[in-house]
Amino acid sequence: MKTEEETIRDVAERYSRLKWSMDERACRLWAGNEAISLGHGGGVAVAKATGLARQTISRGILEIKNKARHGPSPLPPGNVRRPGAGQKKASKKYPNILKDLESLVEPVTRGDPMSPLRWTTKSLRTLSDELKAMGYKVSHVTVGELLGLLNYSLQGNAKIKEGKAAKNNDRDPQFNFINDRADKSLQEGIPVLSVDTKKKELIGEFKNPGRTWNPKGSPTPVNDHDFPEDAGKVAPYGVYDIHRKEGWVNVGTDHDTATFAVESLCRWWSLRGKELYPDCPEIFVTADGGGSNGSRSRLWKKELQALADEIGRPIRVSHFPPGTSKWNKIEHQLFSHISMNWKGIPLTSHEVVVNLIANTRTKTGLKVHAVLDSNKYPTGTVVSEEELKDINIKRADFRGDWNYVISPKSSKC
Repeated sequence: MKTEEETIRDVAERYSRLKWSMDERACRLWAGNEAISLGHGGGVAVAKATGLARQTISRGILEIKNKARHGPSPLPPGNVRRPGAGQKKASKKYPNILKDLESLVEPVTRGDPMSPLRWTTKSLRTLSDELKAMGYKVSHVTVGELLGLLNYSLQGNAKIKEGKAAKNNDRDPQFNFINDRADKSLQEGIPVLSVDTKKKELIGEFKNPGRTWNPKGSPTPVNDHDFPEDAGKVAPYGVYDIHRKEGWVNVGTDHDTATFAVESLCRWWSLRGKELYPDCPEIFVTADGGGSNGSRSRLWKKELQALADEIGRPIRVSHFPPGTSKWNKIEHQLFSHISMNWKGIPLTSHEVVVNLIANTRTKTGLKVHAVLDSNKYPTGTVVSEEELKDINIKRADFRGDWNYVISPKSSKC
């Protein structure tokens, strides 16, 4: 004779095999039939095995017995319940519940600072408690369904507000200016470079976000706490060649200054550019509006002058408006792929960083070159008015602070 546990397990197994094929009525009839066949205590066993309510199983038993006594079920063909049976929807039972629920959620979505619920986490259970206090008998599950009717859904924050600095009438015209200039340069065989500094990274046995494949149960061990003051840092400065879809990264070990940024461009030219573009009449650089390559940086312009003199070519520069760095191609064409390539891998040394960057690849053909830059780049360098006047700069008619060309002081190449 089977034990109670064995009986429940057998019923559960049979139920799982047929559940997918049964509607509500077939399910309760099947459960009722199982309960009858088990005899005394059968209803309890079936309820434990299937999770169905005892009332549902009892109705199934009753329907089977009534059919045996009085013939076919009185339910209309295709119906699973008697007309009008079943619990009414909360929105029908309580005509005002949607309005009252929205009044609870509105302070959060519309930011009413005077509402007492403005600073309360709006979980389904919290909202259910608030509705119960207003006289409604609803569960947190029902609240979720009601929020769906109101077109609400769980959402995180979206980084789409660009700040006051970006709300500028010249923002869109600047994008068009950069696009037109880039198209023209590409047609003329001029290298178009997107540049920026990737965020600084800690060097050492520190946790790196993401996961990577390891033998099961053998994650890479790292420090249980991060102490940045005890760690080295690197500042990867990237140069992305838009035409060739090729990345070049100068991994600096010191400060991210304008001198470091221009040195990164200089290294790109020495190691890649002059070989790839030996006859180019100029170089076109697109950069963010701030940081080491910012539009207001005097040192950035002074160092670009030195580079233009060295390579014997003008350097044309266009800056993205403040607060719009996400439009810079290097962010999603190079830096994002580097982050994906080293996810879950501790950056334990400079060599590891350079190798991981240099081995970044994509299905679309991205190739990346990387070098280590151990030079010192002290901060606090001041460029005087006299030095600024000595820069051979020609500003564009449109937003000359964002668009300009720095040419060599002599025609020597």
